[in-house]
Amino acid sequence: MREFGYERAHDVAGAVALLGTDPGARLLGGGTNLVDLMKAGVERPSLLIDVRELPLDEVRFSPEDGLRIGATVTNSDLAAHPEVRRHYPALSQALLAGASGQLRNMATVGGNLLQRTRCGYFADLAKPCNKRAPGTGCPARAGDHRNHAILGASEHCVATHPSDMAVALAAFDAVVSYETADGPGDLPVEEFYLPVGDTPHIETALPAGAVITGVTLPPAPAAAHSRYRKVRERASYAFAIGSVAAALDVRDGVVRDVRLAFGAVASRPWRARSAERALTGGPADGTAFAAAADAELAAARPLPENGYKVTLMRNLVVAELTRLSEEAAR
Repeated sequence: MREFGYERAHDVAGAVALLGTDPGARLLGGGTNLVDLMKAGVERPSLLIDVRELPLDEVRFSPEDGLRIGATVTNSDLAAHPEVRRHYPALSQALLAGASGQLRNMATVGGNLLQRTRCGYFADLAKPCNKRAPGTGCPARAGDHRNHAILGASEHCVATHPSDMAVALAAFDAVVSYETADGPGDLPVEEFYLPVGDTPHIETALPAGAVITGVTLPPAPAAAHSRYRKVRERASYAFAIGSVAAALDVRDGVVRDVRLAFGAVASRPWRARSAERALTGGPADGTAFAAAADAELAAARPLPENGYKVTLMRNLVVAELTRLSEEAAR
């Protein structure tokens, strides 16, 4: 590990100012992703700006404004918050499905949003990787890609986004707030993460020098009837091979509102808009759920070793929507 500077920011303006002094600066929250990448040599910041003391550690809920989450709230605190568990249970479940208890105690909401892919080629400096070194190629396409993308990938990158939390945020139309030297700004999560295209090294639309200050989830009655389901290769402390955040509002057997987002299938959390359109206004039954999943997954372009994800995601959608519809009927 090469030498780097360290500064502690005490307010948002100070963090923004410090970022502006050094193009090689990086923000340090819990460090659960950044420090690992520094050890591997993938990230080589010249300055770390510790933001854990920023006054951004509140969680507030109101029926009018929805849920407001500060950027330095830890994953553990957010998962345990009673308003989150009551009004957005899928978000709490997604957080609890991620990492270990010790890591959740350290990881922050802002850091979680910005975590990098866990593709083995990205983390191995001896291998080419367009995300780490643009123009060098994507060896995963012909190599180890069993857990890689089936939706929205390109010839330049087939890595997947690792966050569980971000999948739930995508389902609930979350908006990311940030501060720059030019003032504040907001980005919907669906716009925050960029399509992989031919620039996989540019992962978000966050402006240069920006500090994430929080996330807002607008009011959504369906969110109170939501679930997050994660499939992984071992029972704990593993990244998803497929996941779904689902919310369902059913009245008299008809779907009035539905929210669906997929994880571990694309370079970003995948909002299943085609499936939502297919379901809204129709019957809440297994046949409709399967048809909606098929409508979304028609765009899948699996590689030779990850075609199983198409069947996996179809089954996840049907299982979780069925469970939610059965709960609504009680």
